[in-house]
Amino acid sequence: MLLVGMLDSPYVRRAAVTGTLLGLQFEHRSVSVFRHMDAFRAINPLIKAPSLVCDDGTVISESLLIIQHFEDVAGRSLRPIDPGARNRDLSLTGIGIVAADKAVSVEYERKRPEAQRYAPWQERIVTQLHTALDLLDQAAARGEIGVGPELRPGDIAAAIAWGFCQFVIPEFVEPSRWPALAAQAKASEALDVFKQWPIDRE
Repeated sequence: MLLVGMLDSPYVRRAAVTGTLLGLQFEHRSVSVFRHMDAFRAINPLIKAPSLVCDDGTVISESLLIIQHFEDVAGRSLRPIDPGARNRDLSLTGIGIVAADKAVSVEYERKRPEAQRYAPWQERIVTQLHTALDLLDQAAARGEIGVGPELRPGDIAAAIAWGFCQFVIPEFVEPSRWPALAAQAKASEALDVFKQWPIDRE
């Protein structure tokens, strides 16, 4: 299997960390959807990161579907077995994905020329981002997301979303406002699997 995309993407990084924790062997290729468009188009005409090229040549887009394929290949999931704990992890995973989504939106909006920015929209997505971080911080403070002994998808999504925020939009995300989440992410980044897949600062 070949995972394609830059590790400055929270979606690529979440897929890579999850695949590794599932014990899978896959190649990773850093290809930018911006700087290497032609190269990416040759792999996936949708130019979508991450993209996964399966062993039979099938290309899968979207990180959630890639992770689902990883689980199918591994024959297991990182999610808890208990129904209540599983539902809670699904909820927290979704919140982590929303945090990453809104951070991406804030970054793209900020790159627009000043005359093309729409302040009410930026305020909305920043509010959504902060709400997601509030919920993750509260969960971290309650011990519902952490760093082990076995990482769950919600743990991974939270830590990666926080790391992405600090990488691209730190001025919107002050660690002192979300101390429990910041501590959880810092501890996660110290784990070998996160060190194996660091944010690509190329």
